[in-house]
Amino acid sequence: MSNNIYIAPSILSADFAKLGEEVADVERGGADWLHVDVMDGHFVPNLTFGPLVMQAIAPQTKLPLDVHLMIEKPEEYVPAFAKAGAHLITVHAEACVHLHRVLHLIKEQGVKAGVAINPATPASAVRKVLEDVDLVLVMTVNPGFGGQAFIPGTLRKIRQLKAWKEELGLSGLRIEVDGGIAAATAPLVVEAGADVLVAGNAVFGQADRRAAMAEIRESLAGLA
Repeated sequence: MSNNIYIAPSILSADFAKLGEEVADVERGGADWLHVDVMDGHFVPNLTFGPLVMQAIAPQTKLPLDVHLMIEKPEEYVPAFAKAGAHLITVHAEACVHLHRVLHLIKEQGVKAGVAINPATPASAVRKVLEDVDLVLVMTVNPGFGGQAFIPGTLRKIRQLKAWKEELGLSGLRIEVDGGIAAATAPLVVEAGADVLVAGNAVFGQADRRAAMAEIRESLAGLA
């Protein structure tokens, strides 16, 4: 089971004073993707970084850069993040007036497209675009800050998305979760249907990142 699950450490929880070293450490430790949380201080109550930081990270790693735009008017920044080295760009359904158009703008840049929903947003908000995306991201905490507790009610949405994925025959669609993911919660979301796990403090908050990711994978060993 764990071989089919991707772990994407979030650099939101990394030490920014030595970001290059931090990225190299999780890459050596077995990360599958690198999750890049972009926040604008408007759509979410926090401010992180923009395309220039991405551009600095990209040459330092071979990991796919999984860029999560928690920003207003994401369409204005999609080309810049694509140019900076993003492999996949995810936008929030809540932030896009014309969601379908924005998703196709992402694909026009030559990168994969994802759509995200906040905990209070129903899965039905993205039902009509599942065939247009490569990934759907379920926020399992309210976005804006790392270190928050997992919201159990989000499991119902993951199950619903998995059911639609199977119904539509979208075998390549990834279901990603972000927020409160650790060894204790990973089995819950994977059993519900998730296959990409964003982990912030559970990885970067540990002294041994390889051991931290191994612990998450080991927690999935008993799943069919």
